[in-house]
Amino acid sequence: MSSSKQLKAAWYVGLAYALWGFFPIYWKALAGISSLQLISHRIVWSFVLLAVMIVRSHEVDVLWQAVRSPRIVGIYTVAAIAIATNWLIFVWAVGISQIVQISLGYFINPLLSVVLGMAVFHEQLRTLQWASVALAALGVVYLTVSVGSVPWIALSLATTFAIYSLMKKIAPLTPVQGLAFETGILFVPAALYLIEQALAGRGAFMQAGPLRNLLMLGSGPVTTLPLLMFAAGVRRIPLSLVGMLQYINPTLQITIGVMLYREPFTRAQLIGFGLVWSALALFAVEGYVTRRWPPLGVTDVS
Repeated sequence: MSSSKQLKAAWYVGLAYALWGFFPIYWKALAGISSLQLISHRIVWSFVLLAVMIVRSHEVDVLWQAVRSPRIVGIYTVAAIAIATNWLIFVWAVGISQIVQISLGYFINPLLSVVLGMAVFHEQLRTLQWASVALAALGVVYLTVSVGSVPWIALSLATTFAIYSLMKKIAPLTPVQGLAFETGILFVPAALYLIEQALAGRGAFMQAGPLRNLLMLGSGPVTTLPLLMFAAGVRRIPLSLVGMLQYINPTLQITIGVMLYREPFTRAQLIGFGLVWSALALFAVEGYVTRRWPPLGVTDVS
């Protein structure tokens, strides 16, 4: 692949992570509206947009065949529950000014995914990888002890997204087909909930002002756009580069939380985050060195 195509792919992936990093600003503009209503709008409008894309690309038959497979339905049902829970916690946490803790969750997530890979796929961790996981765990424990409470928002976000990523690793459909399947599973309960809230006079849509109404409608496109950009680029660049680019997301989030919304960032948080950042740095360096210098006797047969 030419260097220009790889550069374009890297931009796609980097911009996807940047858009995800700016999500707190989007949801902060909708603060005061029920988080469950916001997530329901996100599900409904995402599904409508993705359904149109599926119909236009003549892939409806693929999804009909997938519905007939209990294994595929099971995989995407777990994925749908995991990502809906992740979205709900994320939006709720933004509304109560916990963006810094959100960022911690996405800093922890890659290491938690490694642990899940070991538990489910029996992947072997090398010594320095174990050290990275232990260092990150030490950071979480330090934050728990120093602050006096478990950072459950961060841990919940990291866990739900790690489970979602695990399901996507074994899922057979393309990213667009998969997200259409997931949101399709969630569409009926989400739509029924919005209808019930509207009939009870508690619905925010069409009652929250033109800008916020538009933002609720736009929750579908802002969900699918970074996914499509990520899917367009991720297969064309090295996994090591993807691993480095993913930290754009939580870095932007913590910057937005502290600099824009003036969330507190204490000395205890700095130490706890510092341990997690050190773990990620160690993990990244170990991965780079391992790929660059394979063990003696291992040759490239590609």
